[in-house]
Amino acid sequence: MSATMGVAMGFLAFLVIGGLTGVSALVFYPGKRQSKPNIKKFLMAALIGFTAALASSYVGQFAGLFQSGQMLEWLSAIVAACLAGCLHAVANR
Repeated sequence: MSATMGVAMGFLAFLVIGGLTGVSALVFYPGKRQSKPNIKKFLMAALIGFTAALASSYVGQFAGLFQSGQMLEWLSAIVAACLAGCLHAVANR
């Protein structure tokens, strides 16, 4: 039970971290603003950020750079989500 609980909590943490950093990269990226925000862009940015955070975690663990739960894993997840969010914002502008 505790092993599956750890995986579920990691999944939720990456969902929150990736989603928030992806959306914040979309919101704070400089450029032309629309008067009414589009919910599809926010959801897509959150999904892209989550996917990037999850992928950076799995790739880093597979490459042997860190283990699950280490600070470098969280840092790589945040950086990957921000980078993916910025790239998504550039592509949509």
